Amino acid sequence: MSVNRQFLLQARPEGPIKHSDFKLFEGALPEINEGEVLVQVLLVALEPAMKGWMEARVDYVAPMQIGDVMRGRGLGRVIESDNTAFPEGTLVMGGFGWQEYAASRGVDLTILPEGITPEAAMNVLGITGLTAYFGMMDIGKPEAGETVLVSGAAGATGSVAGQLAHLSGARVVGIAGGRVKCDWLVDDLGFAGAIDYKAGELAEQLKALAPDGVNVFFDNVGGDILDLGLENIADRARVVLCGGISRYNETGPLAGPKNYFNLIYRRARMEGFIVIDYAKRFPEASSYLVDHLRSGELKHHETVLDGFEQLPQALMDLFTGGNIGKQLVRVAD
Repeated sequence: MSVNRQFLLQARPEGPIKHSDFKLFEGALPEINEGEVLVQVLLVALEPAMKGWMEARVDYVAPMQIGDVMRGRGLGRVIESDNTAFPEGTLVMGGFGWQEYAASRGVDLTILPEGITPEAAMNVLGITGLTAYFGMMDIGKPEAGETVLVSGAAGATGSVAGQLAHLSGARVVGIAGGRVKCDWLVDDLGFAGAIDYKAGELAEQLKALAPDGVNVFFDNVGGDILDLGLENIADRARVVLCGGISRYNETGPLAGPKNYFNLIYRRARMEGFIVIDYAKRFPEASSYLVDHLRSGELKHHETVLDGFEQLPQALMDLFTGGNIGKQLVRVAD
């Protein structure tokens, strides 16, 4: 335990992320100061937003610089402590980055709730779960009997967002890639139906599952999927713009939605959001999500790769649909 392996940003991605965009670095183990703790990282969560941080294309957080340790949230165990709030052995979540050990003063650490597995915590209680909560409950505002459409529904954010709508009494339709993912949405998560975008005839599938239109559209994909949703919104619909994974690897000019004028015809609303704007309300969301995890009403699935060296591949897999639910890397047992 004398070396701390880290992945550094070596190059800004041009098009899809490549292994050469990262540098594996071996540094010294962090030394803690008064009031700090040393955390051994056990799990790291992967987020589509990481690509934007690497490219410095986002403007709501400071851009990453070449040579920086890759950003990322993780879960770890306190192995050395000078902070009474976090004794040795405590399991904590925080922004540790892509490294095996991290020192922290504890101000950004959250203790793993009792009765919640580490994998579930990094999934439902992580940034993607919080994003699903505020996007669906604050902006989408699903009501009993309404039809809710979720794109990227088998991903970490979409799967939680859809379940939250289902818990509100709405009828939920998901869009995902492949029969396995679609079956998971319906059989395990309680979705009313699922559209396999790889099977073609998307418009026909949606018309069959939402003949009266869509009241809430929670979009994680953008592009043609966003146009499809806009074409099928009902009167007074709410369109929640959460992400646009279809455009993340594009390098040329990006086309906007063709069917935006339907917002006028249907007197509908389309709104984007950033989850960090809700930071003061994170405890509210976490409490709700923990309660429904413990009750078994919120289900979850994680795709886990083993080994610290798998971090770049795990991030690349997010953009090829290789995961069901949350993409994690197990750094240590």
